Amino acid sequence: MREHENDSPNILVADDSEASRDLLETLLRAEGYSVACAEDGQEALDALRGQRVDLALLDVVMPRASGFDVCQAMKAMPETRLIPVVLVTGLHSAKDRIHGIECGADDFLKKPVSKEELLARVHSLLRIKHFTDELESAESVLFSLALSIEGKDPYTDGHCKRLASYSMALAERLGLSEELQVALRRGATVHDIGKVAVPESILLKPGPLTLEERTVMQQHTIVGERICAPLKSFRHVLPIIRHHHEKQDGSGYPDGLRGAAIPVTARILQVVDIYDALSTNRPYRQALSPQDALGIMREEAKRGWWDESIINEFEGVLQDQLFVQTA
Repeated sequence: MREHENDSPNILVADDSEASRDLLETLLRAEGYSVACAEDGQEALDALRGQRVDLALLDVVMPRASGFDVCQAMKAMPETRLIPVVLVTGLHSAKDRIHGIECGADDFLKKPVSKEELLARVHSLLRIKHFTDELESAESVLFSLALSIEGKDPYTDGHCKRLASYSMALAERLGLSEELQVALRRGATVHDIGKVAVPESILLKPGPLTLEERTVMQQHTIVGERICAPLKSFRHVLPIIRHHHEKQDGSGYPDGLRGAAIPVTARILQVVDIYDALSTNRPYRQALSPQDALGIMREEAKRGWWDESIINEFEGVLQDQLFVQTA
């Protein structure tokens, strides 16, 4: 595999024809792109693990792994699934194009390749990739900020990671869509991000909060929603951030929602959040057993605080994960 690196976008060209590789490399390098070349599908997959790739041009018919195979593998891996893939092929049947789409291809180029068409498609897909990278960077900043808030309290170490695991499993058990499952995974990390605006004297206060301090603390749901609102990818996360402190009887905050008016994702997060708080050590008490924690939650559900049906489903999740010993 030949490689030419600089700070410009890096394009992977995979083709078993040396003439085709050389042509594509020449055209792309003339436009200022960096190019890495692979002679077959397996070498292309190896290249993806060893360097940054911003776009992949894959010949369809290659030894060891076809372009279809490489594309499908890329779209299945979290670290490469957002890399645009262009299948370069001499196959022109509708069946082949449909197969390429099913494998996750973002675009197609017919052989022989037109220089103008090649550069237009590459430029367009790299522009989209740039926007995607900016979005990922923004999300990473939010996640880092949220985890830094968690890190201020040694008793909440690992809290967000546990919430993500619990809430994803519970959402799957309840049959929620993949989109809402992803929202819960994100929400588990950033649900308390608004606490960045809460003074540490309140955030880490060992005793009960005064009425004034409680009012400041309760603003964190609104602040958190405001922080994350600019990200369109967080549209299903925002209700989790804003409403995870609502209660079934309307006594929660910030909007006093009741019952089914509370988004199901927020109800899920609040159940797993309460369970994790009860089942881990705190300065004022030792961790409760899973059975005792669930017992307290059911008592509170009878008082009109939490959704008892979700608590029941969550117990099933715990049993499935062997967190609770079944009879």
